[in-house]
Amino acid sequence: MTVTGLRDLYMAEFQEIRGIEEQLVEALPKMADVAGHPELKQGIQTHLEETRAQQSRVEEILRRHNAEPRKHIDQAMQAMLQEAEKWASMVQDRDLRDAGIIASAQRVEHYEIAVYGSLATWAKQLGLDEDVQALLAILEEEKRTDERLSLLAKCTINPDAAT
Repeated sequence: MTVTGLRDLYMAEFQEIRGIEEQLVEALPKMADVAGHPELKQGIQTHLEETRAQQSRVEEILRRHNAEPRKHIDQAMQAMLQEAEKWASMVQDRDLRDAGIIASAQRVEHYEIAVYGSLATWAKQLGLDEDVQALLAILEEEKRTDERLSLLAKCTINPDAAT
């Protein structure tokens, strides 16, 4: 795809985020399986359901714009998920592993927040009000997930890992 304007860039990035969500749908069950704390396990499973819904909304926006939801492996997401798997296999202590899982999950959330924030800004610039609303809703979900992970880390996981 040749990018010659903001709309082209917007659609290319939409195809990227669709791939990112697809990669997460595959990775989150693995993270939940290795998570030790029930609250972390449940949080990851909850985010998996949110991610599936986000993926559907992204695909709907692509269809609305007659853009193909092409298969794409986002290299940055792939690297973050590989790093998360590495941590999970390296750390035997449950509490330390959970602290590493949260750190990895937050890296992913921050990446998604950056992408969805850019997409929402571009959609507003392009006058795509329906897209803006959907993107801002997804952005808020990602921010809430990050906040829940931070709270769980501060109140439970990190104190347990420190003992």
